[in-house]
Amino acid sequence: MSIIRPYGDTTGDGMVQLSFTLPVPHDKRAEGAAVQLANKMGMDPALLVHAKQMGDGFTFFVVYGKVNHLVDTDQVQVVERDFPLLSATEVNAAIKRRLRRRLNVVGACIGTDAHTVGIDAILNLKGIAGEKGLEYYSELSVTNMGAQVSVPELVETARERKADAVLVSQVVTQRDAHLQNTRAMSAAFREALPVGKRPLLIVGGPRFDELMADDLGVDRIFTRGTTPREVASYLVHALAAGSPTK
Repeated sequence: MSIIRPYGDTTGDGMVQLSFTLPVPHDKRAEGAAVQLANKMGMDPALLVHAKQMGDGFTFFVVYGKVNHLVDTDQVQVVERDFPLLSATEVNAAIKRRLRRRLNVVGACIGTDAHTVGIDAILNLKGIAGEKGLEYYSELSVTNMGAQVSVPELVETARERKADAVLVSQVVTQRDAHLQNTRAMSAAFREALPVGKRPLLIVGGPRFDELMADDLGVDRIFTRGTTPREVASYLVHALAAGSPTK
């Protein structure tokens, strides 16, 4: 086993930093409540290092303190990348060689989500972090539907464009909206298209759990830090290689 403890000032001191919001106006009592909450969460001692009122009746806090919890890294479950990371040239060559046509991708933010930064970073030519987006790949045909796209609109566009893959970005997560929207989307595609005709369903966003792909009815979940190259490499792995979709 590999047992570790949080690191703050010195190795293994158990110090952590925590931020949260309480529905109280900022005063001394509110600060005491924040420290009490931190204590109940196992931080002892807990030091309040920042507090700021966030509108009427809400205060944001940052607390620094010590915890005694240990982590066994051997017990951590993650989704490992099970495909090679390819260059743009390799992606294009693989699609041309195996599909003998362009690979069609449709992307959108669904529901009321208007945050297109994530989907644009993956699809648009300018990309992110020095990597070009999927529009840069000559063997990919990309349709970016933008923000606040309804599930029926997405399904219809995917059908019209004969999409091989549908990429959906979800940033709005209040009341698990991202999970509800994703389940609604996967159900709609299952209803609209028979097995073997459905596009690959891929979702991404900062608060998705990669282990929930089967539960949400999608083929892959990408979280924060994902780059266009990683998505393109996965498309080659899953589609050009002939992997089945749900």
